[in-house]
Amino acid sequence: MEQLIEFAMNHWVLVTSFSLVTGLLIFNLSHTDRSAVGPSAATELINNREAVVVDVRPAADFNKGHIINAINIPSNGFASQIGALNKYKDKPIIVSCRSGAQSSAACQHLKKAGFEEVFNLKGGILAWQSDNLPVTRKKK
Repeated sequence: MEQLIEFAMNHWVLVTSFSLVTGLLIFNLSHTDRSAVGPSAATELINNREAVVVDVRPAADFNKGHIINAINIPSNGFASQIGALNKYKDKPIIVSCRSGAQSSAACQHLKKAGFEEVFNLKGGILAWQSDNLPVTRKKK
């Protein structure tokens, strides 16, 4: 024990840096968004639990290609259009955007509105397409 204390006193910069990095790692792990799902987990939710996909990209981007049967509610008016999703409150909802950043805010709006099973598509439509999963241009 005395050697440990002596080491810490002689190498206080190293010990302080190690403690800081360890603290930040613990903070990051404890604040990770557990409601984010990757494309494969999203596919499972869609196929096995009839999850509803909500795409929050602008209509022009949505029309260029989206997940099959996705509902388009652009993020710029999302909060005022949540009522259109009330009929899906009993189903899991997967929110997607281009890269996964904008959909995170939409997930928070849905949770505040009382939706219990809300998931953010990690990596958005870009991750979906990079996993070679199907997209369509047809509107629902």
